[in-house]
Amino acid sequence: MAKFYDRLEEKHVAFIKAQKMFFVATAPLSDAGRVNLSPKGYDSFRVIGPNRVAYADLGGSGAETLAHVRENGRITFMFCAYEGAPNIMRLYGRGEVMQFNDPGFAEEIAKFPPGHERARDIIFADITQVQDSCGWAVPFYEFKGERDQLLRYIEHKPLDEWHESRLAKNAQSIDGLPGMIRPEAAE
Repeated sequence: MAKFYDRLEEKHVAFIKAQKMFFVATAPLSDAGRVNLSPKGYDSFRVIGPNRVAYADLGGSGAETLAHVRENGRITFMFCAYEGAPNIMRLYGRGEVMQFNDPGFAEEIAKFPPGHERARDIIFADITQVQDSCGWAVPFYEFKGERDQLLRYIEHKPLDEWHESRLAKNAQSIDGLPGMIRPEAAE
């Protein structure tokens, strides 16, 4: 049976730190829009405080998470135990996007491990509720390591070219919501 908390407790933070993967879910306001669920890894999640978290968004094939968060702020994170005692933890909250060309980004991304410098954004979230549930149906998996394809892919271009490619390829979500914002468009 699920238990609900109004903040992250030490046991929750310890569980989060032990996980190698998490999922992030968002949705647009439009009924015609698609719900997005993305797996994340690379030690990209950080607990800032009992009600504040962040993750370095290295990017991928779309811009759904950042577009949905910009539109309405709703975000859910899910962590599952694949080893040891069964557990599923969900963090419900309201997010905000700090893009790579926003003031303060360099200082914030420096708080993540090496390899995250090329993140297209950091998603910060204020957590309004934590749910802990049994996870009995989650199978066991053995962690063998991180895939290196994404890091190799994003490291092959000079940083300014990489940023330009993100601005071009992630300008909107698959449902047409604004994604990455060019500095001149933000003014």
